[in-house]
Amino acid sequence: MRELLSNPVLVKEIKLRFRNAKSFTGLFFYLMVMGIFVFGFVYLTSSVSGSGFFRPDESFLLFTMLSFIQLGLILFITPGLTAGTVSSEREKQTLNILLTTAQSSFQIIFGKLLSSIAFLLLLLVSGLPIYSMVFLYGGVSPSQVAVIFLFYFLTLLAIGSLGVMYSTVTRRTVVSMIASFSTMIFLTVVTGFFLILTVSLSQAAMGTGVSPLSYLWASINPAVVLMTLLEPSWNAEIINITGISIPLWVSYAIFYICIFLGSMWLSVSKLRVNMNKYR
Repeated sequence: MRELLSNPVLVKEIKLRFRNAKSFTGLFFYLMVMGIFVFGFVYLTSSVSGSGFFRPDESFLLFTMLSFIQLGLILFITPGLTAGTVSSEREKQTLNILLTTAQSSFQIIFGKLLSSIAFLLLLLVSGLPIYSMVFLYGGVSPSQVAVIFLFYFLTLLAIGSLGVMYSTVTRRTVVSMIASFSTMIFLTVVTGFFLILTVSLSQAAMGTGVSPLSYLWASINPAVVLMTLLEPSWNAEIINITGISIPLWVSYAIFYICIFLGSMWLSVSKLRVNMNKYR
């Protein structure tokens, strides 16, 4: 682990990214918008209700909204940060120089991945004080917040590794970006559509509403899995629909860990595809 964190590629990329004033400006505006959203939601909710109080169920609603905002941030910003990590080096004609250093393929890929997602990790961690506002009003436990952030971390790693993989196997950053965002659309919109479609077809064909195929689409859709983590009753509803009693988060974790490992392996193996004798 010490060797991985002392990776020269990782150190260089992080220094370049965090010495940029744009990173801290973006962090400032992100926290400002999140803070305005939270305090505005609390103020408007307590004012509209007329009681002047912010109830635990309203606190849980706020937590749910924040969780989905963070998930959207991960799903559609991570590809933009990772899809050009290797292909941009190739376009600038600096990749060959990087490959002639003493760094292994894994160190280069790992350094590129971690440096790219480091900013999003900073955004997630810096948003914890805003998340802690919900503890003042109840309705959410610290363990639930910890589970949600573990879910974020796994999703971030898997999506980031996909972006790096596309950046490694393609020659153009534009192509890598298109492939990365297309994958995100498939994992969110297309799987959600297929989930609704399979449930509807099952109800129309058999009248029972039980559709085992729906479990596949639900288990790889981040929004559906997040909802089951926020509200356990949704998991029971998914069990009734699919007839499969395995919790969605178990299948989700297995699937996205496999994506992460497979993407890393493919990226490492394809990085020096024309330089086998130097491996």
